[in-house]
Amino acid sequence: MRHFLLLLIVLATTVRSSAQDNFCGITNTSFHAGESITYKVYYNLGAVFVGAGEAVFTSKLERYGGRDAYHVVGDGRTFRTYDWIFKVRDRYESYIDTATLLPIRFIRNVSEGGHKIYNNVGFNREAGTATSTNGTFKVPDCIQDVISAIYYARNIDFSKYKPGDKIPFAMFLDDEVYNIYIRYIGKEQVDTRYGKFRAIKFKPLLIKGTIFEGGEQMSVWVSDDGNKIPLRVDSPISVGSIKVDMVEYSNLRHSLSSLIKKR
Repeated sequence: MRHFLLLLIVLATTVRSSAQDNFCGITNTSFHAGESITYKVYYNLGAVFVGAGEAVFTSKLERYGGRDAYHVVGDGRTFRTYDWIFKVRDRYESYIDTATLLPIRFIRNVSEGGHKIYNNVGFNREAGTATSTNGTFKVPDCIQDVISAIYYARNIDFSKYKPGDKIPFAMFLDDEVYNIYIRYIGKEQVDTRYGKFRAIKFKPLLIKGTIFEGGEQMSVWVSDDGNKIPLRVDSPISVGSIKVDMVEYSNLRHSLSSLIKKR
């Protein structure tokens, strides 16, 4: 269960690429303040998936640094029955400029199996820097954090892409800049524990590490409607595999018209 919440933040993939980011200059049409989405994480070691934890993403409208900002919070935790195996209490926060959908501040406060990380990052667009708890670093234009990247990506017009196309962007995490991408796969139906949906599918390219297998083995489905909310994440890991399903939502900006049949 290591990097529990980062599994939901599927855009936070650590593969380096020479591609330039294009996560710049987009209008938010997919979400609004007050939205809340809950996910359940299922772990499989054999033939059965068992619920091991959950994550909740919420957004509020606030003033930050003299600007209107979406304050988005992602809270992830293992269920208490699994805490003795690997206890996770993760919290990610991003203040996202409503005009540009670029991050103003990012806060990572996680505890995973007794290993704790705290990092508070402020972004200075004029200077092209990110100042974290540990120092100041040069960053490119349109840099994203792991939370803002998700909400920015929900506004991508996938009709402009063909199956197999890569969508690159730059992200700042753990005091490093990563030039990464996702590969658009196409549209298909997906059956989740919430129901059957019309969905948009893509794959982030992962490098082999302590939890994930290398290559494009992780699959992500988002709703094929105005919301583009993540519906399912499916990935093998070093031992077994994990599924993450949307199980509850409230105050979406649009109706969930992609839902074909609810369970």
